[in-house]
Amino acid sequence: MLTPTTELEAINTMLTTIGESPVNTVEDSGLLDVVIARQILHTTSREVQARGWHFNTEKNFPLQPTVDGTIVLPATVLRVDTVGEYSDIDVVVRGNRLYDRRNHTYTFKKPLNVDMVVLLPFEQLPEAARIYITIRASRIFQERVVGSETLSAFSQQDEIRALAALRDMDTETADYNVLKDNYAVARVLHR
Repeated sequence: MLTPTTELEAINTMLTTIGESPVNTVEDSGLLDVVIARQILHTTSREVQARGWHFNTEKNFPLQPTVDGTIVLPATVLRVDTVGEYSDIDVVVRGNRLYDRRNHTYTFKKPLNVDMVVLLPFEQLPEAARIYITIRASRIFQERVVGSETLSAFSQQDEIRALAALRDMDTETADYNVLKDNYAVARVLHR
């Protein structure tokens, strides 16, 4: 039965780029190459997802302050920006909390709505993202372990095609609209 790419399949793809045999499990395999491949896969996934895609962005997400007024973020948050009536509040992520840069405080008196980019586990990503992350991580892994410029050139071509496919998928599923999703156009329309 065919299923979307698993983390194990991604790591096995990475291992084959350096001529290593596939493994049956990534847990406690005892092989250094497997440990390095998994670390690079996770790092690459985090890097790709930090860009913010339709599939990992929560729009207009309400965040409630705790009793002491701080807004504690979930551990998977990569980026946050206030939206709507709250867009004049200049927040940044510091540790696991929101910080108000303008007022120099971690304390908020009311809930905020934000656009929030979250880190998803590999198995929760759409297939186009899994493929791109696998190919990118494979190239990085091969460059660090073997260092073959010839293999790297082939991988870069695959990576470019996979990124184009990911961008196409993201654009198709996001249903972007130039009139409402473009900041410059929205400013002109809402004067």
